[in-house]
Amino acid sequence: MRTKPVRFLILACSGMIFAMAPEQKTLIRFDAPHPGLVIVNDRVSFTTEGTERVVSVHGIIFAHFDINDRPAAAYAMVSLIEAGYASQAEVSRAFHVSARTIRRYQERLEEGGLTEIARPEGRPTEKGPDLARRQRRDQMILRLKDNGFSNRAIAGKLGVTEKMVRKRLRFLGWKAPTVPSLGFVESTEKQQNIQDFNSVEPSTTNLANSGRNTNPSDKVGSAELDLDIGSLDPNPLDRSMDRLLATMGVIEDAVPIFAVCADLPRAGVLLAIPALVESGLLSVARKIYGNIGPAFYGLRTCLVAYVLLALLRIPRPENLKEYDPDALGRIVGLDRMPEVKTMRRKLARLASLKKSLDLGREMAKHRIRKRGRLVGFLYLDGHVRVYHGKREVAKGYDTRRRLAVPATTDYWLNDRTGDPLFVVTAEANSAMTKMLLPVLEQARELIGPNRRITIVFDRAGWSPKLFQKVMTLNFDILTYRKGRVRRIAEKRFIHRKAKLDGCKVQYRLHDQAVRFLKGKLRLRQVTRLKDGHQTPVLTSRWDLRDIHVAYRMFGRWRQENFFKYMRQEFLIDALTDYDDEPDNPDRSVPNPARKELEKQLRASRAELAKLRETYGSTALDFLEDPDSTMRAFTKEEKRIRKEIEAIRNKVDALAARRKAIPTHIPLADLKSEKEKVKLSTERKHLTNVLKMVAYQIEGDLVELIRPHYARAEDEGRTLIQAALQSAASIKPTKNELHVVLSPLSSPHRTKAIAALCEALNQTETHFPGTKQTLRFSVPVTFNR
Repeated sequence: MRTKPVRFLILACSGMIFAMAPEQKTLIRFDAPHPGLVIVNDRVSFTTEGTERVVSVHGIIFAHFDINDRPAAAYAMVSLIEAGYASQAEVSRAFHVSARTIRRYQERLEEGGLTEIARPEGRPTEKGPDLARRQRRDQMILRLKDNGFSNRAIAGKLGVTEKMVRKRLRFLGWKAPTVPSLGFVESTEKQQNIQDFNSVEPSTTNLANSGRNTNPSDKVGSAELDLDIGSLDPNPLDRSMDRLLATMGVIEDAVPIFAVCADLPRAGVLLAIPALVESGLLSVARKIYGNIGPAFYGLRTCLVAYVLLALLRIPRPENLKEYDPDALGRIVGLDRMPEVKTMRRKLARLASLKKSLDLGREMAKHRIRKRGRLVGFLYLDGHVRVYHGKREVAKGYDTRRRLAVPATTDYWLNDRTGDPLFVVTAEANSAMTKMLLPVLEQARELIGPNRRITIVFDRAGWSPKLFQKVMTLNFDILTYRKGRVRRIAEKRFIHRKAKLDGCKVQYRLHDQAVRFLKGKLRLRQVTRLKDGHQTPVLTSRWDLRDIHVAYRMFGRWRQENFFKYMRQEFLIDALTDYDDEPDNPDRSVPNPARKELEKQLRASRAELAKLRETYGSTALDFLEDPDSTMRAFTKEEKRIRKEIEAIRNKVDALAARRKAIPTHIPLADLKSEKEKVKLSTERKHLTNVLKMVAYQIEGDLVELIRPHYARAEDEGRTLIQAALQSAASIKPTKNELHVVLSPLSSPHRTKAIAALCEALNQTETHFPGTKQTLRFSVPVTFNR
């Protein structure tokens, strides 16, 4: 009964809708699409009429160009992709252009701009740099093929396809030799040198450093090749082919090849190579920097060259112009040593990577692993490098001049013997009280969390509150006491004697406990008496003998001697980078407004003191002069008192204004822009690390001659410096590099260097970049 009405209602409604449909108005009218319209995606479309094309984005015209204008069309396609309106696949499909062509347009636009993207179609004409590059590549293909390399090997080294190599060889008309060979013909000059040294093997001298198998059949059939192809230069004094390889981007560093040399000046510096390899500098730098790109003078060569030049007392690249680059190059197995511009450019390249701090930390870790027993006591002190340039930089206090001068402060951390571990450049010459904790936090990361270390520093770090923080970091302190100290009766001092580090020491000492911060901090005070002067020393070490505490505190002269030696011999004060960089805008600086008020306040107080003197003189003249009258004195007194009152009010007002002004403000609030820059520190820090390695190498060589030279403590470094500067003959063989040093000035010095040579030979060290073992010797002669 109920289904019929429902069915009728549905039919009625359907009929109603059917009847009303023809009378409903059209709300939106869609015009027919243009016959030339192409939809790229839901945002981008373009229309073509004749030769004109209009590209629209969201209905707004994006580009308008002639379809025959290829650069304009290419720029429009690249712009759509770069702006994110369409993907590369969508543009390629809509414009009927391959994805590879679009990528080529993007690369050209990025490299050369619109002029490059407008380059005509087809193969580029061989002229200018393109022709020279193609000719160098063809020359390299022929050279490698003549020396027995397969097409696959040549393609892998040049970064091209094997098919391309085969086509170029066919085009150049290359023909296979009857007997493939990798041997190189020795130059006439080199053969003559080899005849002078009968102990040299002439057939293997040039191949000693390449690290390649000299069997041609093995090389030709090899499918897996080392990325370093060695050297293709037959003459070690002419490395033009290796320089060509570096220009083509094939090699990252030139392989050292040594020529036979007799009495080569300064070749004695090769004595430092075993210590340089042992220092870990080359491996750590390779780990951090990787490489500095394809170059003839690569990372390894630059580091070896800089350290050896520092040991030869050539501490700055500018000093290289005073030396023969050919003679220096033979020392490191090259035809020429990198010169001033090259060395500065390489240092700038390394500095641009901003990794000198990482290099310094890794070198310190390596040094601590090697000499961990010497870091129980660490000496911390700041060294001020005075700046003489024109830039407005922060000032530091120079203790030698006793003046505040534009400078940069470096904080050095040295081990128990005075050898440096690492260096930190302070921000705006911050005092040691501000730099002590940051330096110790870095030292804790290097040494480990559990080992307890004693930090030795001078009065610049005096702060009992700071001592508490240092001790919470698991460090002990050892420093001088600052301020007035009650004198101790001389009869209470005890005479102490001991032999520490092989040295006999004796002091008159007094030991007692002292408290600071209202009894919260308890320390130990050891006082030394010498010539009536008492020097109190504070420490948190209660387990050491008093003489041991005094000896370690007064051993700070080692670090002071280190600064003096590095300043004179390695020129650590020299500026290696003339650039500046923005300073930290949040750094707190003295308020210049308060400084100006203090200047006015001092002048007003001086004027007030002068008026008071005038008032006293006037009163004395009245009392002593019988002719003076009370009326004249009263008049003069009122005038002076009035001036004194005015000046006193001015002083009070200035003091109130000074109290309301903060002592320090952020650097960003300064009005002067000159004070918002600082000297660039990256390259300076890098050279400091390299010079620190050079100093450590010199110290390691001194330790090796100590048992064989009685005056090693006083003249050890002088002897090592003379040996490094001496001439030497170089005799390379297939597996060894013989270095024969010239005798020194006296037999006992020559004997000590001979013992050093024997110790270095036992290390079996290879020259970096080669497989040649270094063999040192020096003829020992005795005069009768």
